[in-house]
Order: sequence, then structure tokens, then C-alpha cells
Amino acid sequence: MTTPTRKQLIQDYKLQPTYYGVIQITNTVNHKIYIDTVPNTKNRWAYYKVNLNNHFYANSPLQADWEAYGEDAFTFDILWEEKTDAVLNLRETLKKLKKDWFDRLQPFGDRGYNKPLRH
Repeated sequence: MTTPTRKQLIQDYKLQPTYYGVIQITNTVNHKIYIDTVPNTKNRWAYYKVNLNNHFYANSPLQADWEAYGEDAFTFDILWEEKTDAVLNLRETLKKLKKDWFDRLQPFGDRGYNKPLRH
């Protein structure tokens, strides 16, 4: 068996299917949730952890609780995902998906870190 070259590994990575979806970050201490729709679910938890650990969400309740309780107090879940292959307008699809999941989960106020969507 031969070891793949760096070039082959990069090509294989690029050929992997991309999934868009709905993610949830949960504070296991106070049970508040943060919901978002993302164009690519791969490595998304790492993306949020880097941003929260670098204070990217300054002045947000999520950032304040991240700093108060620490990274270990939060979990990450992909609530729903689908291949991007058949999506014609990903931006509009994500916008509608976010509205649907916000209506379903109501991640506002005491329940979550999101702000209600403006219509």
C-alpha cells in the first residue's frame, strides 16, 4: 500500500461532499442554547471555539457565559444537515432554515442566546 501524496490528500479533501445545516451550542450549566445555520458543518465546532476563546463575540451573552463557565460547560450538536449539491441559493436557503428552527426552538431570552429575527 502506498502513502498518498500531499497533493492527492488535498484533492481528496476537495472532493468530499459539503453539508449545510443547523447547529446548536448548549450551555450545560444554565441550559441556554445558541442556534445557527451554517453553509458547511465540517469543523464548525472548532470555528466557534476559536472565536469564543479569542473574544470574537464581545458584548454578547454567549461570550459572557463562555468566559464565566469555560469551554467545558458547552456542547455542540448538528441538529440537521443536508448536502449542498442541489441548493441553488444557499444564502436564501439558510435564511429560511434559520427562521424555521427559531420558530421551533425559540432560542431567545431565558431559553437562549439568539435574538429574534426581524421580519
